[in-house]
Amino acid sequence: MSGRRKISLCIGGVLLAVSIGALLMSASAPRAVAAGVAAEQEKIEIQKDIVYGKSPQQELKLNLALPQRASVDDKRPCILVIHGGGWRGGNKDQHNNIIEEFARRGYVSATIGYRLVPTAQFPAQVNDVKCAVRFLRENATKYGIDADHIGAIGFSAGAHLSMMLAVCDEKDGLEGDGGHADQSSKIHAAVSYFGPTDMARDDLPAAVTPIIKDFLGEGPSKTSEVCKKASPITYVTKGDAPMLLFQGTSDPLVPYTQALAMADAMAKAQIPGRVEVIMNAGHGWGDPELHRTAEASFAFFEQQLKKMRRN
Repeated sequence: MSGRRKISLCIGGVLLAVSIGALLMSASAPRAVAAGVAAEQEKIEIQKDIVYGKSPQQELKLNLALPQRASVDDKRPCILVIHGGGWRGGNKDQHNNIIEEFARRGYVSATIGYRLVPTAQFPAQVNDVKCAVRFLRENATKYGIDADHIGAIGFSAGAHLSMMLAVCDEKDGLEGDGGHADQSSKIHAAVSYFGPTDMARDDLPAAVTPIIKDFLGEGPSKTSEVCKKASPITYVTKGDAPMLLFQGTSDPLVPYTQALAMADAMAKAQIPGRVEVIMNAGHGWGDPELHRTAEASFAFFEQQLKKMRRN
């Protein structure tokens, strides 16, 4: 696999995520002015480089966007944003605009840094994002988080990690030892943009083999235990968090059959949610699907984290 192809896995997720952030920020401004609350909407607090856990290689950090609280008892649903980059690249700071927009919509939101290849292989990345959930839950009172309504959205490799948060339980052995062991790492809703669901399937293209080998220590294989352990589809059971998956039919890195396989697993386990297959879209897309999928993501979180919270 060429260096150019390896970069494309990072760039597809990065460009789509940045575009979503720019789209949402530009869309929110006219609404704020029209409502006469532009000044109020500026009262978003951004805290950067909060240490949420420890690892042998580095401190684990996140950035946090906090909406203004009506009182010390005011608690909001929380959404984690997880960057892509083939588990090798990307940076939490590229999603600062997205967490700010989530905060404007009434969520506490965090963009998560995690260990990357080659510094650490699987399961370090899963350990880290689960540690981030536990940290936020432990500090729910401090940050005004409703610990019973936490979601995650991710792009490409970040989408894979978001789905792992939705389906993995403590008994699955992926918690790690980053800290806050007395807290749960389970979330309540997840959105995946073109994330791989099954590392053991034979539908993954040859171009992805080196990326997965770097991540797992071996390439995709139906008989590989590590491939199964790293796959969200392995853990799907009744009672898991609702999930919304977006996937293009022309994605050269993650075939749409990966999303369809997850749809089958979700249906069998009676997990709410859906898979949206976007015709002729690749590893990322532009308007009009960009706008539609962004709005669909917000509507999904509104339903799963806000409306369910009120019911």
